[in-house]
Amino acid sequence: MTRILVVEDEVKIAQLLHDYMAQAQFSVTMLHDGASVIEALKAHSYDTVLLDLMLPVKDGLTLCKEIREFSNIPIIMITARVEEIDRLVGLDLGADDYICKPFSPREVVARVKAILRRYDIADTQSLQNLICLDEAKYRATVYGQQVELTAIEFNLLKILSKDPGRIYSRSQLIDEVYNDHRVVSERTIDSHIKKLRKKINGIKGDKEIVQSVYSVGYKVELV
Repeated sequence: MTRILVVEDEVKIAQLLHDYMAQAQFSVTMLHDGASVIEALKAHSYDTVLLDLMLPVKDGLTLCKEIREFSNIPIIMITARVEEIDRLVGLDLGADDYICKPFSPREVVARVKAILRRYDIADTQSLQNLICLDEAKYRATVYGQQVELTAIEFNLLKILSKDPGRIYSRSQLIDEVYNDHRVVSERTIDSHIKKLRKKINGIKGDKEIVQSVYSVGYKVELV
């Protein structure tokens, strides 16, 4: 299910967005200030952020800039400020779209769907010559070469390639891969990643597709 993070300090507006997003079959998480946004994005996997500009603790523009330092997740800014300079600054800092209050909740849902389609197309075009995943057969094709993967290795590659360049911690990968809440050590993830890297890194010369980030976790880079 597509996961949306709504960051809006006005509770009624946040709830309105939540209700309409839920009706559109999105899973929604709400935050009402900017204090824990970065932590939430690093701890969980979201598909889009609806980010209010004027937030307590940390404003939307600052958050937008900080998010772009580690993720290319779609960001839609929401604000009551309609000056062109505010919109331009937000877009320059990495926002993908801008919606001004008052707004139609249906329009927001439509904007979210549109931006997700754009990202899906872009990701497909970027990855089609690099990684092709057949979920029905747990089969991966990397640079045109078919690679036999275990179910765990396949799911790890699927998660990492969903957002190229984003660093996933070991605990995040455990939560995403083992959704039955079994107890799994970080060493187990390291072992599976090691086997995955051995299978696909080096297929295209010395290019590393799955990369280790020292003391943090792992990521996929489009190389």
